[in-house]
Amino acid sequence: MAGQIIRRAKKDPKTGELKDTENTWLVRIFIGRESDGKRKYHNKTIHGTKKDAQKYLTAKLREKDLGIFVEPASESLSKYLDRWLLEIAKPRLRTETFNSYKQLVDNYIGKHLGTKKLSQLQGYQIQKFYNDMQREGLSARTVRYCHSVLSSALKQAVRWKMIFQNPCNDCDLPKMQKTEMKYYTPGEVKKFLETAKADRLYVLFYLALETGTRPGEYLGLQWKDIDFEQGSLTVRRVVKVQKGGGFYFAEPKTKKSRRSIPLSDPLITALKKHRMIQLEAKMKIRDCYQDSDLIFATEIGTPFLSGNVNNRHFEKIRTKAKLSKIRLYDLRHTNATMLLASGVSAKVVAERLGHSSVVLTLDTYSHVLPAMQTDATNRLENMMFGT
Repeated sequence: MAGQIIRRAKKDPKTGELKDTENTWLVRIFIGRESDGKRKYHNKTIHGTKKDAQKYLTAKLREKDLGIFVEPASESLSKYLDRWLLEIAKPRLRTETFNSYKQLVDNYIGKHLGTKKLSQLQGYQIQKFYNDMQREGLSARTVRYCHSVLSSALKQAVRWKMIFQNPCNDCDLPKMQKTEMKYYTPGEVKKFLETAKADRLYVLFYLALETGTRPGEYLGLQWKDIDFEQGSLTVRRVVKVQKGGGFYFAEPKTKKSRRSIPLSDPLITALKKHRMIQLEAKMKIRDCYQDSDLIFATEIGTPFLSGNVNNRHFEKIRTKAKLSKIRLYDLRHTNATMLLASGVSAKVVAERLGHSSVVLTLDTYSHVLPAMQTDATNRLENMMFGT
């Protein structure tokens, strides 16, 4: 028998005898066998009439015939997410990405939805969670990141046949508000570098502005990454800060991030001078110098933290030069903006920045496009009419 309806019995509190109840029914459906051959059933208690129980049984038998029946998962969302993080996310993700996933699960998703049963999670509950996040002042980016993690986890639950469909599919996400790009003009770059000459990290800022590399990339550069004969550098790694202290080297952000960038002769000369100064300083404390072959290192050879570079060097130079406030990362945006504005093709700029596609470059630096279009029109007119 594929399914049956059984009247539930209730113990009489006085006599202890079992008596049939009028409005409680057990619906039992055979759904297969365990690995050891034991029969496996789906059991559901229905409170109501026998007609209600029959209606539930008919619906589930139809789902079974169509191959869409799913045994409802009894575990909580928090318990499932912990298992998903360990078994699915951790083996596939980079350490820092996994840590960010876990942080979102612990601080937001688990906190608001964790006690709910996985099988009973509804789209409207997730939508309310997203809306509450925004009311609490969290950005659209954070809400979207939470959605990405939760949706990915629930997609796996569908594959494992723990739920029939992903309730995240029924949710609306907040629109991303594009922040205004901040960067320095060529005149401001010149003023910044002139002021930076008095700082021990002058070459770092010079390299950042010329190459457009990310802070993690140029702080992870080693001397073996510089080809002085060819005049180029190769991005092979990034430096990451460990939770609780320490550092480690990791793979670049994407495959395209692993790239070679040509360097100007003045920058090559500046790097050679920087190396000589570094070697002299290293010799004075060679017994306690932690040599990691880093181009930009602290007095004892350890990597710089980008926060320290920003607070102790970058902001002081910017303030002294009386320039507008931008982030350390915006030196990368400054590089890209200057290249595109000078007529360098978006494809070349994308390769130099290590972007995954030209589309990403054009979308990120759309503020340069109107000037590029005007320049293109002027050049075309000159070619056609010699004006």
